[in-house]
Amino acid sequence: MAIPGLSFRPYRGDEDLPGLLAPLNAAWRDMGIDTVETLTGLTTAYHTLTNCDLERDALIAEVDGDVVGYGRVEWREQPEGGRIYSQICLIPDAWGGRGLGTALFGWNARRIAEIAAEHERHALDCVEVWATDRQPAGHALARAAGFEAAAYEATMVRPDLEDLPDPVLPEGFEVRTPRPDEMRKVWEADVEAFRDHFGAIEPSEADFTHFLEYQWYEPELWRIAWDGAEVASQVRAFINTAENEQFGRRRGYTEDISTRRPYRRRGLARALLVMSLHALKERGMQEAALSVHTENPLGALDLYESVGFRRTLLSTIYRRPLR
Repeated sequence: MAIPGLSFRPYRGDEDLPGLLAPLNAAWRDMGIDTVETLTGLTTAYHTLTNCDLERDALIAEVDGDVVGYGRVEWREQPEGGRIYSQICLIPDAWGGRGLGTALFGWNARRIAEIAAEHERHALDCVEVWATDRQPAGHALARAAGFEAAAYEATMVRPDLEDLPDPVLPEGFEVRTPRPDEMRKVWEADVEAFRDHFGAIEPSEADFTHFLEYQWYEPELWRIAWDGAEVASQVRAFINTAENEQFGRRRGYTEDISTRRPYRRRGLARALLVMSLHALKERGMQEAALSVHTENPLGALDLYESVGFRRTLLSTIYRRPLR
């Protein structure tokens, strides 16, 4: 590998987090993911990982002491049985094309094999990687390793918040901000709603902690539809102020859009999404974004396009059976 001064080492703990930020944000930018991670957000994410022993499951690449990329693996249980063993390789384009991605990808594969050897095998066990449409090398690496496209995720943007439709809430529902003692109910309703979607995993307490400690957590922006004491549907909007400052824009996100099975096909998600767009506009935002699996079984892609969102980036989720 023709990179003078290159070395690899394990993760050392929180002292490594500041050094991970620059290559992480640079890699995301090169991948077409125009967001910004902060030290607070990265710390929360790393403190709430599930089934990831960072000292053993992460590998950091340095050049003369500076972090230039890293790989990490973890695994999750699937509701229908089996495990998803996932991995990431984050390398800015400035360090690409010299074998670093291949090296980290290979290390990830070996580490997943070690972890899986300690588990009972299941027919649904699989390994997962992903790449955006701005990463031709990532796609080639995945396909060469025997991965096949399993699903696609689109990033969508509504470029302005003008001419918003009026929300039409079905009768019998109340939209209000959840109380602090209702947060677990909100989170559990979202988990339940996504159990029949691609990529569903069994939740953990760490996931709930991450939900509560998410840096841009702002329940006043959420639009939750209640049927009495039950959560029927939700859209949990947020504003990443660090990202807006970095890119000189006013964007809000309308994410975590879900409706529980008994309440589907009534127009709840559309009503809450439109309400969220109005709420973001009231906060001074000028555009909105979200992400969605293009094969969403409930026609979410069509819904989002009908209220003005347009696809700006496509990511491919690759899988192959665990060998």
